[in-house]
Amino acid sequence: MSEIPGDLKFLKSHEWARVESSGRVTVGISDHAQGLLGDLVYVELPGVGDTVQAGNGAAVVESVKAASDVYSPVSGTVVEVNSALSDKPETINEDAYGEGWIFVVELDDKEELNDLLSPDDYAELLEDDDH
Repeated sequence: MSEIPGDLKFLKSHEWARVESSGRVTVGISDHAQGLLGDLVYVELPGVGDTVQAGNGAAVVESVKAASDVYSPVSGTVVEVNSALSDKPETINEDAYGEGWIFVVELDDKEELNDLLSPDDYAELLEDDDH
């Protein structure tokens, strides 16, 4: 399993959020999640301008094994999507915390970030799952 970057926050459902210097939040799925799903073959992206709610489905990733909702860690408006994933969904498998980001949200409420798991808490959750 790859190292969990220290600048991310997580949902228990394995999505990550990175707060950018602009205050916007980049969202993706964890390396653990992509490993469970296996080779991704399709990503259904939200639309730019879509409103997303924290904890609600905003995108879908599909592998040969399963389809899985991607939940938004925060509420706000989608301002950017990683359209490169349409042609290369496997980018998420190759670089879940980098080039494999899925969408960017203009945050409605910064307080929501406090509800997310720290990298250490997320690592603990994964350890508990393994036992």
